[in-house]
Amino acid sequence: MALGKWVGFLALAIALYILWEIRQLLLLVFAAVVFATALNSLVRRLHQAGVKRGGAVALALVVLIILSIGFVGLIVPPFVSQFQQLVERVPQGLDRVQSWAQTLQNMVPGSSQYLPGVNDLIREIQPFATRLAGNFFAWFSNALSILLNLLLVLVLMVMLLINPQPYRRGFVLLFPSFYRRRADEILSLCEIALVNWVGGILINMVVIAAVSGIGLLILRVPLVLANSLLAGLLEAIPNVGPVLSVIPPMAIALLDAPWKAGAVLILYIVIQQLEQYLLVPFVMSKQVSILPAVTLLSQVVFAVFFGFLGLFLAIPLVIVGQIWVREILVRDILDPWDKEGRRQTPQELPKLPEVEDPT
Repeated sequence: MALGKWVGFLALAIALYILWEIRQLLLLVFAAVVFATALNSLVRRLHQAGVKRGGAVALALVVLIILSIGFVGLIVPPFVSQFQQLVERVPQGLDRVQSWAQTLQNMVPGSSQYLPGVNDLIREIQPFATRLAGNFFAWFSNALSILLNLLLVLVLMVMLLINPQPYRRGFVLLFPSFYRRRADEILSLCEIALVNWVGGILINMVVIAAVSGIGLLILRVPLVLANSLLAGLLEAIPNVGPVLSVIPPMAIALLDAPWKAGAVLILYIVIQQLEQYLLVPFVMSKQVSILPAVTLLSQVVFAVFFGFLGLFLAIPLVIVGQIWVREILVRDILDPWDKEGRRQTPQELPKLPEVEDPT
């Protein structure tokens, strides 16, 4: 192999290694781009209504900050209090299980051979529960790192939102001159898809939060508002989010009455079935179509390689990646070749959909 090819291969390997090392930073930048794209749609509408762009940006950010502070204020304090109560009552629940097991052994002679090691099992569960609680609080001890990451995303989002065109032009300049117009069209398609996805997710979040709140109110589970808001927020993470959202209300229901935990589980299963077969097909009709298996597989892959941030951004990453693959690989490289292996002229190619000017 020639020296030039070895140098090129080495440069490529070094570039890939650097990208892998800064993968978390790249994900934070992508998160800022997604949020800025969603807010830019609101800013553009305010600007069209007569508000200057600077005022529209400030208004959008104020609304976002107020909603974020209000959400955190409604969610965090009651859950911290309820979690402390849950930790205190776990040993009581374990003692109750032990007394039930002892009563069963006394009522049915010889039943101890069918319940081997019940006391040993209880003694093993208690330190495990204590370690789990300790790890839970240790997870919250990393709040400073999370806060710094959120601050970085917020700052980047504001910078992109104030004047997005220089960043867009800089990205387009990375392509050859003959392809820059086409790259700008693909960016517009990505923007439209992300805005539609965010709009659909927001509608799903509101509906799921409202329905969950009504169901929990009927069951008289404490912290209805906090649990319903949490269910709506976790709706942004398909498949995994709904599973996580059922854990807090079930744990809180155990503090009130054990039967309510099962009722909460049934309630959330019914809500998710209704969402899957009624709400999602209706709301997401304008969203970029993604196969369910691709959605689940992408979440697993991104969660394994990039952690929670990758899990949270899996769907927008797949949406953007799907558009670039479809437009570049399929339409610009594969489609121009006809059945006889002849490359078609631009006039012979099927017309591409018109894209609105994002500015």
